[in-house]
Amino acid sequence: MCLILFAYQQHSRYKLVLAANRDEFYNRPSLPAGFWQDCPQVFGGRDLEQGGSWMGVSRDGKMAAVTNYRDPASHNPQAKTRGALVSGYLCGPEQAADYVRGIDKDASLYNGFNLLAADKDSLWYYSNRQRLAYTIPAGIHGLSNHLLNTAWPKVTLGKRRVAGIMELPESEWEAAFMRLLTDQTQPAEADLPQTGVAVEWERTLAPVFITSPTYGTRTNTLLLIDYNHQMRFIERTYHPDTQEWDRREILIIPEN
Repeated sequence: MCLILFAYQQHSRYKLVLAANRDEFYNRPSLPAGFWQDCPQVFGGRDLEQGGSWMGVSRDGKMAAVTNYRDPASHNPQAKTRGALVSGYLCGPEQAADYVRGIDKDASLYNGFNLLAADKDSLWYYSNRQRLAYTIPAGIHGLSNHLLNTAWPKVTLGKRRVAGIMELPESEWEAAFMRLLTDQTQPAEADLPQTGVAVEWERTLAPVFITSPTYGTRTNTLLLIDYNHQMRFIERTYHPDTQEWDRREILIIPEN
């Protein structure tokens, strides 16, 4: 994922309301969200190039999502795939606290990343650029390709819009979140992040919804987890050649 906006413990029915975009090269092979043959309790997208995932949930009430930390100067082409952090948690036996604390010892094996990991009782954050695991407090949060709640334009815009959407009737949420996730508003030049890439590329990557000839937003996801741990997972996959979307939705009732 490259943008994750979420409201945690901000609604009477839903413990977690999460809206996210996955940005990736169009030619990188992947599967849309589904149950995994090799890990049947997991529902999520799958990277076919290296086998990991950008986001998923499991029948035992877990959720995980990862974003890259943009730092081209320190990129290691031999690093382990960051998508394995998601699949490792969802397919494994550990709960969120133990998992995020445990990955610190191997943090240097990956390029920069941010990881969100939830179980039925808590929501945790870890970045190998901050080297600190902690529980996320109640509130509205945003995560892109820097640390949690870094005030990049798309994060600031997204958090403000999420706050407004949460005040709407639930019947209007999906349409409102999808409008947010497809927003192509370009921030002012002076507000662009400076992450070590050319300014033209910073400009391309700055909107919530990214488009370019070779790289862009490929997936919108809306995840609603209620206080009984039921999960409503909505995913839309974008086809840049036709500019059409595929939509899928599932309700997952966690096992005891």
